[in-house]
Amino acid sequence: MKLCELCNENRAQLKRPKTGQSICKTCFYTVFEYEIHRTIVDNKLFKRGDRVAIGASGGKDSTVLAHTMKLLNERYDYGLDLFLLSIDEGIVGYRDDSLETVRRNQQQYGLPLLILSYEELYGWSMDKIVKQIGTKNNCTFCGVFRRQALDRGAARLKADHIVTGHNADDVAETVLMNLFRGDFARLRRCTQITTQSTETVDAAPLAIPRSKPFKYTYEKEIVMYAYFLNLDYFSTECTYSVEAYRGYARVFLKDLEKIRPSAIMDIIHSGEVYQQQDSQDIVEVHIPGKHKKAPQKQGTCEKCGYISSQKLCKACVLLETLNRGQPAVSIGE
Repeated sequence: MKLCELCNENRAQLKRPKTGQSICKTCFYTVFEYEIHRTIVDNKLFKRGDRVAIGASGGKDSTVLAHTMKLLNERYDYGLDLFLLSIDEGIVGYRDDSLETVRRNQQQYGLPLLILSYEELYGWSMDKIVKQIGTKNNCTFCGVFRRQALDRGAARLKADHIVTGHNADDVAETVLMNLFRGDFARLRRCTQITTQSTETVDAAPLAIPRSKPFKYTYEKEIVMYAYFLNLDYFSTECTYSVEAYRGYARVFLKDLEKIRPSAIMDIIHSGEVYQQQDSQDIVEVHIPGKHKKAPQKQGTCEKCGYISSQKLCKACVLLETLNRGQPAVSIGE
């Protein structure tokens, strides 16, 4: 019988994808939770009394996030007020089913829940959008609308902070995507654990800070944690994400991980080093065929009042393309 490499007492029941160690379930739970706690504390993500909105989709990442945030908040006395915030994109057979899981999570964890829909905010559901534009660029619309919807929902909850279930695999995929596209502006900031605009308008913050407590947590370990604890989560992929560019980066990353399990952390650390060096002494390189954009000052959208460096925010621009020739749809708060 092979013993756990950490406690040397219990039988080893699993091999950690992140480290390759053979350990028992009890030690796995302990190190999984403690590493997330260290990520939160070392990066000073919260302060006592913060109202924290947990992005809840019903999937494995957000379900484990809700579970661990409640657990760690109580275990280490963070002093946080936690809320669940869900966005209903309006995808029949996918989001409506996953929201049932979120409602069960609300009862299981005893956390307040707010659900906002694209239909309510924008007058469009993703089903309607896909019917009009097809599936090729639908993720662009959904990504822009979802980011803004999370901010608007957090504002309704009077939240000081938003946390999402983006894991180490997600961060590594984003580094690869930005590298493949030659998007160095996004590459500089995509590994940040917390994002927030530092610009202000009329002395008011433009955005609620958004953090990734799972930044260094492997997706496989999140799945194992949810499975071993029998957590209630929804496991179906979005029906409209088949052609998403991220899918190709994901396949590439999984192939790398098979050869070198540390590839995920290696890629994240490479992105972090690039960000640090760029802030110090990296000389900007002009790429032929790409126009250099002038620095833009953050402001607010003339139409909806949301954060924007242009007259109209991205969501309003996209809405105009959808509503062309139709009555204008305003974005509610």
